[in-house]
Amino acid sequence: MRLQDSPAGPSNHQSLTAITNPQWRPMLIRIVSILFPLFAITALGFMVGRWMKPDLSHANKLNMDVFVPALVFSALANKSFEVAQYVPLGIATLVLVVGSGLAAWAASKPLGQDPRTLVPPMMFNNCGNLGLPLAVLAFGDAALAPAVVMFMVSNLLHFSFGAWLLDHHIRIVNLWRIPSVLATFAGIAVSLAGFEVWPPLMVAIKMLGDIAIPLMLLGLGVRLTDSRISEIRLGLIGASARPLIGMLLAVLVMQVIDLSQQEQALLLVFGALPPAVLNYIFAERYNQEPEKVASMVLIGNIASLVFLSAALAVALPEA
Repeated sequence: MRLQDSPAGPSNHQSLTAITNPQWRPMLIRIVSILFPLFAITALGFMVGRWMKPDLSHANKLNMDVFVPALVFSALANKSFEVAQYVPLGIATLVLVVGSGLAAWAASKPLGQDPRTLVPPMMFNNCGNLGLPLAVLAFGDAALAPAVVMFMVSNLLHFSFGAWLLDHHIRIVNLWRIPSVLATFAGIAVSLAGFEVWPPLMVAIKMLGDIAIPLMLLGLGVRLTDSRISEIRLGLIGASARPLIGMLLAVLVMQVIDLSQQEQALLLVFGALPPAVLNYIFAERYNQEPEKVASMVLIGNIASLVFLSAALAVALPEA
């Protein structure tokens, strides 16, 4: 709220009004209400991980093999989902992911880092654990299908190119064994065929899918307890570069690819997401400087509170 000064200066009443009823307060409340459930559940998972040290390996495997595929299939096999409608968004997501990787590759030499360490965290963001629930909380249930499309584009690249980058001997054919990938193609096939899944069966699938998001957030918090900050400088660079490059690329892509207003908002928020925890898991599996990757992941997910708030401030429609 801009104050209009009188010749004698602003009155106490005007100053008090500016402080207690600023124009940005409604937007701030909306952003907090969107982000709070996500970070509250993640924080709970972090505390549970610290105090109870639970072994969520089986729960996480169940989530990735059953609940997430159910979520993906129910979103894509929905009769309102039209594959052709989301082709531009899929291409935009692909450009953003690849562009982030190229930017990180170019920056790796000046920073004195191995590209195999820096590129994956910059390229693959937390579009599953944070991206999916954030899309629904910020833009409603209608945003789930396009958010799933973006998630699957990134996921397919991560399990193919991302894995190959760390181990050139990996077999890409194994990609087809991943349940979420199978669910993607099954859902698209059902949608293209115009086949309507028996409603009671679809309800059961959706109920399974509903388990995925809160379990993702809880699992994210528990997994972060395993991360250690040993490279603060690189962690800060990665935490800042990942969302800044992503949001810049999102704005540039919007100038070239025709997207709906909702898709533009989703793409901007997608660009602001922090590095995925899966980057740390891959780095540890292939012994690719996991301490450095863990620092970028942990600091990035903490810093995402700031960057996601900024992205939502721009992307959210006016109330």
